Formats: sequence, structure tokens, C-alpha cells
Amino acid sequence: MASWLLTALASIFVFGLVIFIHELGHFLTAKFSGITVQEFAIGMGPTLFRFQRKETTYAIRLLPIGGFVSMEGEDEESDDEGSFTKAPVGNRILVTVAGACMNMILGFVVLIAVVAMQSSIVSRTVAEFYPNASTEQHGLQVGDTILAVNGRRCFVANDVSYEFARTQEGTADLTVLRDGEKITLEDVVFDTAEQDGQQYLVIDFKVYPIEKTIPNVLKEAGNWTLSLARMIVLSFTDLLTGRIAVNNLSGPVGIVSAIGQASSLGLQPLLLLLSLITINLGIFNLLPIPALDGGRLVFLILEAIRRKPIPQKYEIAVNAAGFVLLIGLMMFATFNDITKLLP
Repeated sequence: MASWLLTALASIFVFGLVIFIHELGHFLTAKFSGITVQEFAIGMGPTLFRFQRKETTYAIRLLPIGGFVSMEGEDEESDDEGSFTKAPVGNRILVTVAGACMNMILGFVVLIAVVAMQSSIVSRTVAEFYPNASTEQHGLQVGDTILAVNGRRCFVANDVSYEFARTQEGTADLTVLRDGEKITLEDVVFDTAEQDGQQYLVIDFKVYPIEKTIPNVLKEAGNWTLSLARMIVLSFTDLLTGRIAVNNLSGPVGIVSAIGQASSLGLQPLLLLLSLITINLGIFNLLPIPALDGGRLVFLILEAIRRKPIPQKYEIAVNAAGFVLLIGLMMFATFNDITKLLP
């Protein structure tokens, strides 16, 4: 019972904060641009609480799975001076991307806390090798700082592990910084192990810690933000190319399950997952999919290029189709989550 309660509270906190920050970005930039905001709501479904201030209704709704900022003229024709369509196209682009930008900022802020809670910052500089280390035998040396694996830059130490996990051939090309000079070590051989039917490379060396100063914490948090953002983009790419099977796609049920597991491990794992979720939401919302911010952004960019808006009826029709697609995708992901929970 206690674990279910902890999972529920942690999930409400994570979803609520991520959604609030996202919608707050839209809300603040809309107000800044002189656009009339009719409602600022957290959650979906029936209204639990609301109050009115000037022209805006502020509401909390029953289901903590979304939120919205309803603006005058956003989805219908309006001659009101505060209409969304009356604002300059640059301002409308700013309003559209602001939610995703706020999610990225939240991720960075949360990662500052995560890094600050660590006893030390993990570097990418080799400190020592385990006995009979294969990487040492193939050119890696103590003092080498790993800059890239297979040509892909490593922002944090976790990137090294992530790239090794993606490499199944048993070898990798490493770009390292040695005595102030960049060099490439080709076909470095690693020992491999197998887990869940897949092979992965074994890291056979230790790395130096980095002193935990305020500048280093901020730098590491920034690098972690870039690392997670790229990891999310690579995951989308792997899903589209078939590297990751579609049955691995997770929806709200899977996310709640992950939040429950993270919260049981402590505050730091929960905050790390929170940063991953908020950065993921920011990136996903900017994908050029109708009904998402990225879909609206496409229409606004076309308007800026053409110097005249796309007829609103076409945008509404495309967004409606996109909404149906997203509902179908969510249902599929939820089905995947439920089947994983079944014995």
C-alpha cells in the first residue's frame, strides 16, 4: 500500500511539474505578446478548481495527464485584437516553442540538483585499468580523456557507457585527448558480456573524479542536458529505423511504473528521471507532427516564408488528423505497457 501511495504521489509531482512548466512557457510568452489567454489549465477532463483573473480562467482538472493554454483565435476565426492570429508571426513562433524551451530549462535546473547531490563528478579520463584489460592492450592509456566513441561526441561519462551499449561488434573507435593532442584509436577491442539476449561491451577501466565546485556542477549539468537530449533523439531514430522494436514503446502506464521504481530508490534517481521526462517532452513536442507544437511551428514557418497565413480551416483539419494519430499511438503504447505488466 505504501509503495502504491509513493508511486501515485511521485507521479502526480512529476507529471504536474513537467506539464505546469510547459504550459507556463506558452502562457507567459502569450501574455508578453499581447495575446488574450482564455484559460490556463493543468490536467484534463472535469474541472476540480478554478478562479478568474481579468480575462483568464485558471483551472486544475481531474486527470493529471496533460494541460493547455487556450488563446483567443487559436483554433477559430476571431477579429479580437488579442487574437492569436493577429499577433506578428515571430511572436506566434515564440509562443509555440516556449513550452518546449521551458521543459529544457527545467531539465537543466533539475540536473544541477542531481549533480550537486553526487559525492563527486565522474570524468572521462582513464585513471587505472583492471587486470588484463583488453582496452589497455589495444592502445588506451592512463590519462587519456575519451572525447568520442565511434565518432559520436561524449558529453559526460555516461555517454561512454551508452555508446558502448549501442556497439555490439566488440570493437569501437575511440577519440581521446592525450598530452593535449587529439588522437584516434581504431578498432579498440573490448571484452563483451550478454544480457537479455544482447551483447554489450564491458568497461575495463576506472576514471578520475572531478572536484565538485559550482562552475563544475553547472558545466556538468549542462553537459548532462545535452547528453539526455541527444540520447532521446537517437532513441527516436532507432525506433524509426527498427533498431529498437516498437513493442519497447512506453506510454503513461510505463512512465508511472518507471517513476515508482525510481522513487523507491531515492530522491536522486527520481530527479534524474524527472529531467529525462521533461527533456523528452520538450523534444517530442517540437517534432513536426500535427496537433503538437512542432506541427503548428511548421504552419507558422510556412506563413513566414509565404508572407501570408495558411487558411485556418486546413490547419484545423490537419491538427484533428494528428490528434487521432496521437491517440492511437498512446493506446498502442499503453497496450505495450499493460502486456509487460502481465505475468
